[in-house]
Amino acid sequence: MQQKVFKKSKSKTMTRKYFVYTFLSLFLNITNSNAQQSNALTERIQPAPESVFKKFRDAGMDPVEHQLTDMERQKLNNAIAILPPLHQKILKKQLHSISFMDNMPNTALTSPFKTSDSVKMYNITFRAEILNQTISEWTTWKENTCYVKSADNPYQVIIEAGNLDAIVYVLLHEATHVVDGALNLTPHLDEKDAWAGSTAFTQNVWDKYNKPSENVISPILETVLFRSGKPIAISYTPEVYKAILKTPFVSLYSTASWYEDLAEAVTIYHLTAKMKQPYKVIVLKNGIQEVLYEPGKNKHVKKRHNYLELFYK
Repeated sequence: MQQKVFKKSKSKTMTRKYFVYTFLSLFLNITNSNAQQSNALTERIQPAPESVFKKFRDAGMDPVEHQLTDMERQKLNNAIAILPPLHQKILKKQLHSISFMDNMPNTALTSPFKTSDSVKMYNITFRAEILNQTISEWTTWKENTCYVKSADNPYQVIIEAGNLDAIVYVLLHEATHVVDGALNLTPHLDEKDAWAGSTAFTQNVWDKYNKPSENVISPILETVLFRSGKPIAISYTPEVYKAILKTPFVSLYSTASWYEDLAEAVTIYHLTAKMKQPYKVIVLKNGIQEVLYEPGKNKHVKKRHNYLELFYK
């Protein structure tokens, strides 16, 4: 009797070990596969195309190529490794190159790259400064470009988004533009600036690529930098974030165009829903929280989450 119990117990132990070994094996295979993929994409680092340099020089800047340190290269590797499966697949086929610049005016730029064949290829150029910032630091800085502060201003806007490297956020955002361009997940205009109609993601949210539907956007959101081109007084922030709570937009930058809307939606969904990172926009008045916006908890944002699952198949 004791022998039978022992054998049964031993059998259960062996079964549990089998499942543990199987899980570890699968995890290691996935990790190794993503590491190999990130190493392969990191090998595509090269100077930005001359057209990108010219664009910034014409804007009065003096951009220069940035040579990555070993630590910076590892940060890029880590960011590539945690991209969603569809991003990994598309970048492997259609990312021509990755570039880093110093003295670059904007954070990143995704550009088509002309090749001799019919496959759409892309370059992504990043401002190297973001390699030394966290997501919280960079998103807080970007959000505050929307506002003008007076000397006696009592308001402050901060974003709590964890301590991951900013390159994780920015790469995911820019890589979504590549996936979108490859698969036309949002409507892409033809030579005559015409389009056949909305896709599932843009339906009932956008009338044109840069014009949200009237039932979605509010007058105060139309005054924000990414809609009007001008910063507004930071005293309007409570009204701004109370307004965005009533929309399907995850961020103020989402309101710029349907291209940015998709890129922001995927980025914040991946960080919060898949990676369990925080993303909170907090408006403080005299150091006390007045408004909190968490896009992952916004019921209007969550209605669009089913459209984002295609990135994980």
